[in-house]
Amino acid sequence: MDFVLSSTPPLGKYSQIPVKRVPFLSNSNVRLPAHKIGFKRNWKTATSKTICSTKFSEAIQDPGSVKDKSVSVILLAGGKGKRMGASMPKQYLPLLGQPVAMYSFYTFSRMIEIKEIVVVCDPSYKDIFEGTKEKINMDIKFTVPGKERQDSVFNGLQEIDSNAELVCIHDSARPLLTSQDVKKVLKHGRLRGASVLGVPVKATIKEANNECFVTRTLDRRTLWEMQTPQVIKPDLLRKGFELVNREGLEVTDDVSIVEHLKHPVYITEGSYTNIKITTPDDLLLAERILSNSS
Repeated sequence: MDFVLSSTPPLGKYSQIPVKRVPFLSNSNVRLPAHKIGFKRNWKTATSKTICSTKFSEAIQDPGSVKDKSVSVILLAGGKGKRMGASMPKQYLPLLGQPVAMYSFYTFSRMIEIKEIVVVCDPSYKDIFEGTKEKINMDIKFTVPGKERQDSVFNGLQEIDSNAELVCIHDSARPLLTSQDVKKVLKHGRLRGASVLGVPVKATIKEANNECFVTRTLDRRTLWEMQTPQVIKPDLLRKGFELVNREGLEVTDDVSIVEHLKHPVYITEGSYTNIKITTPDDLLLAERILSNSS
């Protein structure tokens, strides 16, 4: 675990927002059910166009390494977070004294593969990130969010370095990302052109009709829950955006843009702790994970 807590977090006006406390089970290995902690599920089924990094695929031999300073990170930090019910977006709420968004920001800032971080955020929150410029040896750029997620990614893509070999897109509401998982997904992105962190689905998933009657039970052995980062070669992502914009398509995650090009997307197995902060319960769970990893 390498969750980073800055010794001098840039909180300022972003002081502690009280959230409802709920009891935790004393056994830290217990997995809380998804409907209790508010996970937003984004499932993908392993098909002939989706390759997985476990038994569904061949083992990668000598995956090589990603060059130093060859990756541009697009950090999505412009969401509103309405389900959190707080006075500010969820990615800026304090998590053990530090804004949620700063955890992954610092994780990326300490990786030699990363050249720059393009922060997609409302201008009123730029000061949170700008306050770190003297602490990190990395370029920080800013752009504004778009109406939809894909618009925010597109805006970020316009700002990346022209020599970047990989684009690494991450949701800042996932603070518990580890550098080990980042390295894995970067390597697979370099080899495959497009890769995404994901974890195998553990629950039974059923499809239902409009009347809430089960129509079929899906084979969970082929189901994966998508996470971020999602890593794509810049030229491939640009071609995907050309198609998506031309056809007026809407996508829910970044590699879906590439899927429309019929390009295979590799699933890199990540960690179940890489949760997305969506509700107050998620924030409490993240606190527990961080406390246990200290």
